[in-house]
Amino acid sequence: MAFTSENVAVFLAVLDSGSFSAAARALGRVPSAVSMAIAHLEAELDLPLFDRSGREPQPTAAARALEPQARLLAGQLAQLEAQALSLTRGLESRLTLAIAPELLGAAWTGAVARLVRDFPLLDVEVLAAPQADALALLHSGRAQLALVFERPGQDGREGFQEVGSETLVAVVAPGHPLLQEAGGQGGGLGEAHLGRTRQIVVAGRDAGVADPRLLFARQRWLTDSPEAACSLLEAGLGWGWLPRSVVRPQLAAGTLRELPLAGLTNALTLWVDVVWSKERPMGLGAARFLALMREANG
Repeated sequence: MAFTSENVAVFLAVLDSGSFSAAARALGRVPSAVSMAIAHLEAELDLPLFDRSGREPQPTAAARALEPQARLLAGQLAQLEAQALSLTRGLESRLTLAIAPELLGAAWTGAVARLVRDFPLLDVEVLAAPQADALALLHSGRAQLALVFERPGQDGREGFQEVGSETLVAVVAPGHPLLQEAGGQGGGLGEAHLGRTRQIVVAGRDAGVADPRLLFARQRWLTDSPEAACSLLEAGLGWGWLPRSVVRPQLAAGTLRELPLAGLTNALTLWVDVVWSKERPMGLGAARFLALMREANG
C-alpha cells in the first residue's frame, strides 16, 4: 500500500509549504527525511509527484490529481484520532435521545447539529415515545437523555435541566356538542363540562400513564401519538389537551377550535426538561448536548 498516514502528512506538508525544507520545519523533521519520504512514495506509485528541476520542487499534474483524496484521507484520519481520544475521555459510542412526541417540534435539533460538529463520528439515535415510556427508556439505560414535560413530582433517580416551555390548549372539533354547550352557558365551560365529556389523552403505551394535571374526564380514550389524538379530535370523538405547536395547523384550518373555558385557563404552560439518570455516569456527548440546550435557552 503506497499511501500511509505518515507519507500523506508529508505529501500535504510539501504541497502547502512549497519546499522540502519548509515542510520539514512544519513537521519537526530534517529536510532529508522529507525528501526521502516523497522519493519512496514516488517509487511506490511509479509517478513523479514533484518537479525538482527548479529551485523549489513544483507539484506535478499527478500530485494535483491526488491532492483532493489525500486531503480527504487526512481529514478522516484526524476525525478518527479525535473520536478515539474522545472515547477515552468518556464519549458514548451512541447517544440516544428519547423525546416525548409532542416535543418533536421543539428546539432541540440545533443542539444536535452543533453536537455533531464537535463530535463528527458520534452516532445519534432519536426515539419518539410518550413521556412515561421515554422516562422508562432512560431508567433502563436504553436512552441517555429524555426530553419531556415537567413532572408533577420529582424522582430521586433523575437529574434535570429546564430548557424551555410549551403551552397546551384544550381543543375540540367545531361541530362538537361542547361548543354548543359553551354558547348556551354564555361562552364558557367549567370543569364539570369537561368531566362528563370524553377526553382524548396522550399517554404511555404500557400503563396508560398520563400527567394527572391534564386529566379531567371520567371517560378517557388513550393514544400514544399526538397525530392520532388530533385525528380523533377532528372526528368529533372528544376533547383533549395538546401543545399549541402541534395543533396550530388544525386551528388555522378550522378543523379544531380552542375550547372557551370559564374558571380555567386554556393556556396551560409546562416547562420542558432534559432529564438524565443519576444512577449512570453522564457521557461526554450527553453533557455537551445538555450544555448546548442550556445555552440555546439562555
